[in-house]
Amino acid sequence: MSQEEANTSLGRKAALSENMLFGMGNPLLDISAVVDKDFLDKFGLKPNDQILAEDKHKALFEELVKRNKVEYHAGGSTQNSVKIAQWMIQKPHKVATFFGCIGTDHFGEILKKKAEEAHVDAHYYEQNEEPTGTCAACITGDNRSLVANLAAANCYKKEKHLDLDGNWELVEKAKVYYIAGFFLTVSPESILKVAKHASDKNKIFCMNLSAPFISQFFKEPLMKVMPYVDILFGNETEAATFAKELGFETDDIAEIAKKTQNLPKENTKRQRVVVFTQGKDDAVATVGEKVTMFPVVDIDQNDIVDTNGAGDSFVGGFLSALVQERPLDECIRAGHYAANIIIKRVGCTFPEKPDFH
Repeated sequence: MSQEEANTSLGRKAALSENMLFGMGNPLLDISAVVDKDFLDKFGLKPNDQILAEDKHKALFEELVKRNKVEYHAGGSTQNSVKIAQWMIQKPHKVATFFGCIGTDHFGEILKKKAEEAHVDAHYYEQNEEPTGTCAACITGDNRSLVANLAAANCYKKEKHLDLDGNWELVEKAKVYYIAGFFLTVSPESILKVAKHASDKNKIFCMNLSAPFISQFFKEPLMKVMPYVDILFGNETEAATFAKELGFETDDIAEIAKKTQNLPKENTKRQRVVVFTQGKDDAVATVGEKVTMFPVVDIDQNDIVDTNGAGDSFVGGFLSALVQERPLDECIRAGHYAANIIIKRVGCTFPEKPDFH
């Protein structure tokens, strides 16, 4: 490497500073256990899905906790992604900021501690009316069925947190924003405020389709935010549901990506990028006017411990490269790397350091 190249690669790392990546979403404590098909059937769960808890799921949480091998991990889709991004970046600490709502309870303390250990600059809105949210991760083979009991996460208030000067200043410091579609069920007005800020200042706003139910039941708030979305993530199931809800009349994933890219957009200085992952199959991304396939990292099926957090970690890896202004193919490669590491472990957890070059 020439001196000049050494300087530019150093310069690239040095360009990172605190609070450059902003995330906002539902902070949840994952309660993870391996279950069997009978358990899924008993609570009417699909093997690979994510849903919001209803009254009939109350017993599910109680039963899951009684199982002999239950693990607790800090979760919540957006929080997972910014945590993985911070892990990929390593230093400086606190490049990633996270906003969300928790309860003043033991689970809330765990989330605070875990965010701190991950060197994420988490600023939680804390209230005592609802307990900290939880997410039951019911693992069968390489499938995971997620049931989220939002509780406190559902109590996020724009005027009580996002609008406060000290907090809004952190939003303004960022140059890349990421909010999972799940937060549309909680505070669409907070999302819009951040999205409009990013658009007005020509910064990058990213969003995730997150789950089929978002496109089905929260299509209106989703489509209000869409004109501000610079990068949209999703998996093949979410993409298909989104296409159906919007009447795209195609189930070809490349075609869906193209049509999604061409939806109306506020900031015309940036062409929208759409990235759809497909589990073990190639990821699909719009590159300029074309749609390109990006193969995943090969993995032995036997090495897959659980796929909970695979999508979140793909986004986290992607964001870690994006915030360093790397080209799209490198962002996707970083995403594939992170997902490959996380599916070999329980929950959305990671080793001490990444080995990504």
